[in-house]
Amino acid sequence: MAASGPTRFAGTSKTNEPDHFDPQQPILDVKPLNSMPYIGPPTMHPSTTTDSDAQEKLKPTVIILPPDSTREQWNKALETNKSGIVLTGAAARGQVGPIIGLVDIGENEDSYLFRVNLPGVLRDENFECSVDIDGEVFIKGVTTTGEKTVCKNSQVFKMQTQNLCPPGHFSISFQLPGPVECQKVTLSFETDGILEAIVQKKLP
Repeated sequence: MAASGPTRFAGTSKTNEPDHFDPQQPILDVKPLNSMPYIGPPTMHPSTTTDSDAQEKLKPTVIILPPDSTREQWNKALETNKSGIVLTGAAARGQVGPIIGLVDIGENEDSYLFRVNLPGVLRDENFECSVDIDGEVFIKGVTTTGEKTVCKNSQVFKMQTQNLCPPGHFSISFQLPGPVECQKVTLSFETDGILEAIVQKKLP
């Protein structure tokens, strides 16, 4: 079995005899290599941007409005940025942890699919999801996370951290890529906190 211990590197011997380590002598006695300053990758001309660059520019913008905003203000915010997602209320105050209002949108020949992240949202009479004929989606509800005190199984807990979305009412609004048949919507809101919907396109 090989003896354990720190590995040392010394100069190569010209004979078959093993090198002997002398603590008074440097382990390596070589000249430093020549080096050139790092100048980074070449700058790309705007006309040579890649597809990934274009996709980066098309990411939806999150627009945060005060809780007392009107529907006209939401519509105006969406008009200025068609790929924007408008958040108000508790959804707009969450800073870390699972974020309410993250949206993914998919498309095929005859329908749109969207998924919305809604952790800690109650599935009760306060929850609403509507889709207009022009493709605008409006979601509102109440969150239950982020409390200072939590009562569970007849026990009371004082929360030491509050990183989840704070409790309260919220709303989310975003625009699908095109007009839809607003009566042909299939919604699914499961316990994983993901709202999923398939909406049929309005075909010409």
